[in-house]
Amino acid sequence: MFHRSQRLLLRPIWPEDWQGVFAGIADEGVVRNLARAPWPYEEKDAREFAKLPINPLYPRFLITRARDAVVVGCIGIDAMDTDTPEEAVELGYWIARPFWGQGIATEAGRSMLEVAASLGHKSLVASHFLDNPASGAVLRKIGFQPTGQVSTRHSCGRGEAAKVAEYALELDEEPSVISEAA
Repeated sequence: MFHRSQRLLLRPIWPEDWQGVFAGIADEGVVRNLARAPWPYEEKDAREFAKLPINPLYPRFLITRARDAVVVGCIGIDAMDTDTPEEAVELGYWIARPFWGQGIATEAGRSMLEVAASLGHKSLVASHFLDNPASGAVLRKIGFQPTGQVSTRHSCGRGEAAKVAEYALELDEEPSVISEAA
């Protein structure tokens, strides 16, 4: 699956993309805001990430600029391990530092919501570490609502647990705006 927005192309991550992934994420300022990525982030980590199988119901995309295919980050949804009967679907993303503050996370996030809705997901959850309020701003811009819950989540990049603010979003039955999807 591919998804095109105004400035971005979200596309599958292929094994040969490892260098673009590595160039964007091998930055402590990026990794510390993620739960699963280790620090230091090494080439072998990028190679392994780029080879991971993708479940079609829970896609993970490389975010590239549509005009020149430059890698600017990654975004995806994933099933969370929970004890609840309903399956929780979590949105996660990272943007490479040179592209912070350009609205890319917001644009990619809106695109990902369209993809999630088209796959039949009814609701999503997301969270951000409390010391990363910019991510909370992105989540609110794309429609997530704070749940009022603060929990503790382990961050491999930090090497310890840290507090996160939790968010939730109910998806519309039909996406209001469909970008060019293929």
